[in-house]
Amino acid sequence: MAGIGACSTFSSTRYVFSCLRTSLLKLETHSRVGGTIFAKPIRRRALSIRAEVNFVNAEEAKKLIAAEGYTILDVRDKSQFDRAHIKSCTHVPLFIENQDNDPGTIVKRTLHNNFAGLFFGLTFTKPNPEFVQTVKSQFSPGSKLLLVCQEGLRSTSAATKLEQAGFQNIACITSGLQTVKPGTFDTVGTTELQDAGKAGLVTIQGKISAVLGTVLICAYLFITFFPDQAEKLLQLAPTG
Repeated sequence: MAGIGACSTFSSTRYVFSCLRTSLLKLETHSRVGGTIFAKPIRRRALSIRAEVNFVNAEEAKKLIAAEGYTILDVRDKSQFDRAHIKSCTHVPLFIENQDNDPGTIVKRTLHNNFAGLFFGLTFTKPNPEFVQTVKSQFSPGSKLLLVCQEGLRSTSAATKLEQAGFQNIACITSGLQTVKPGTFDTVGTTELQDAGKAGLVTIQGKISAVLGTVLICAYLFITFFPDQAEKLLQLAPTG
């Protein structure tokens, strides 16, 4: 401190110390007669600690439920949830059906229904503005939640929103319910969890392919084992 008192030509000297908690304390020292030093504390910077989302597979998810008391929160839309869901889960959709009737939405909904809706059975949706508030009304920030969706994207997005809202114990099934093997969980619905995202024309594509494949195989066997009869049938076919 003798060095400070010797520097009488300076009106002030500022020191900054960083504590172990990364809080900042700023000291302003002013020289006076006799070298008196005054210290003025500055507002501390608050630290926000964010929990990491725990990504698990289906078997690990079962252990979280059985051993650690995690509750399943299904964030899929209603159509997928109705096709198949895990028994005793809670359903709060991250996206809800978009029934708005402004011109722009009507055009988008028509295009969607004629393509994604027709072929894949996907509902035209929009973000659920009440998602976080609905979850908070049913669970405390300390609740252990296992978030599930069909492909893993919506559950990850939902986990981010809930994390920002103060939830600390969040887990998600990697790649969603489409990776869950039949019999892994007790389920409710008309199909398996891994098939709950399939609807529309794609659901009959496999059946059509199976029928065509069977016809082609039968034709090949008929030609192979009965070539004379096959040749006669081909001669009867119109060439025209």
